[in-house]
Amino acid sequence: MGIFIKKKVRSILWLWGLGANLVFGLALAQSQTVEYPTKPVRVIVGSSPGGAPDLLARAVSQKLTLQMGQPFVVDNRAGASGAIGAEIMVKSLADGYTLYLASSMPITIFPHLKNNLPYNVLTDFAPIIELVSADNILVVNPALPFMSVKDLIQWAQIKPGSLNFGSAGNGSPAHLAGEMLNMMAHVHMTHVPYKGAAPALLDVLAGHIQFIITSPISAATHINSGKVRALATTGRNRIRSLPDLPTVAETLPGFESTQWWGFSAPAKTSTVVLERLNRQMAKVLETEEFKKNVNDQGAVVVGGTRKDFSNLIQTEYQRIGELIRHAGIKFEG
Repeated sequence: MGIFIKKKVRSILWLWGLGANLVFGLALAQSQTVEYPTKPVRVIVGSSPGGAPDLLARAVSQKLTLQMGQPFVVDNRAGASGAIGAEIMVKSLADGYTLYLASSMPITIFPHLKNNLPYNVLTDFAPIIELVSADNILVVNPALPFMSVKDLIQWAQIKPGSLNFGSAGNGSPAHLAGEMLNMMAHVHMTHVPYKGAAPALLDVLAGHIQFIITSPISAATHINSGKVRALATTGRNRIRSLPDLPTVAETLPGFESTQWWGFSAPAKTSTVVLERLNRQMAKVLETEEFKKNVNDQGAVVVGGTRKDFSNLIQTEYQRIGELIRHAGIKFEG
């Protein structure tokens, strides 16, 4: 009996020691995670310095540096429609020290246009937060008799193939928006790809093509001077700065074409780190200064939870994939 009791006591002590070590180990790991960040954080942007995505990333990074006590350093890795930056991110350690400014082109569009991408959007990314979204605007040459999206569609129905629309290239957001218009209105309008949105817009002004779906900022000067006529915006709701301009969805219910930007980290990054980043980034988005700067650029602040951003990516990935397959869009380049 004595031997049995001694063995039982030793077993209890051994289990207690094991439990204590496990608790200590978990507490240590958690304390290290909570202390994040303890060194500079790299923020990868898949475009060149000076563009809208770069400026957005820098604005958020500056605020995070002040809030979190460590530098958030922007690292521009332009090329392949943002895929180069995405690849660097997914191949980095999942420790919270490499973030990526994700956007619609490399995340929900490009994977459907190019085979053998070095990343899988649905498994290699840990979404953190959607930062901002931006609607585009449909503008036509003012010599045309179209005063509304309904007029444009009716013309396309009567004269199939007679209308041309421009974009920054095959698979660009403007191209997809035009093809979405074709699909939902059951019409055929011809896509003309350009090497950038600017030359496409210039050809609308010159009357070489009939319309383009582009950013409100790019078109604003020409709208104000009367060189192009704005028919509608492409988001779910009207733009606050253009309350009298209808949406395409008011003519074609369900039409929505927006661009978005948000932060992501490598998959398997600690949930505690991801949640901390989400909270800190949400604080940046809530500042009046940030909201004003975003609104001045024709965009809107979004925010939300990690789940919200994840749902957006999955929904848009599916929706855009179906559109690309339906329109038979092929990537060139």
